[in-house]
Amino acid sequence: MILLRRLLGDVLRRQRQRQGRTLREVSSSARVSLGYLSEVERGQKEASSELLSAICDALDVRMSELMREVSDELSLAELAASAAATEPVRAPVRPMLNSVSVSGVPPERVTIKAPAEAVDVVAA
Repeated sequence: MILLRRLLGDVLRRQRQRQGRTLREVSSSARVSLGYLSEVERGQKEASSELLSAICDALDVRMSELMREVSDELSLAELAASAAATEPVRAPVRPMLNSVSVSGVPPERVTIKAPAEAVDVVAA
């Protein structure tokens, strides 16, 4: 299941890290407890619109930019989830051949009779 709060937290963390800022700096600037901001970034707490606004102000990021990035992440997550839900295409099963040792026999004397699609020929 895709959780919006996790995607939002991931984007907030990336924004903060791009700026080279610590949780302590952003929490102080946004007037949010360090623990709560940490929980929001880890996707453990739902952030209210007021809290998101304060964090965006502290990061000097428009909320619309934040939401656009979250929307992009959500689209990718949905595509990945739908791709994982579809039945994988299976490769045709090729029959296994028993191995045969032909050491000591000149190569020109070896003849292999088998269907062409069932044989892998490797030159030594």
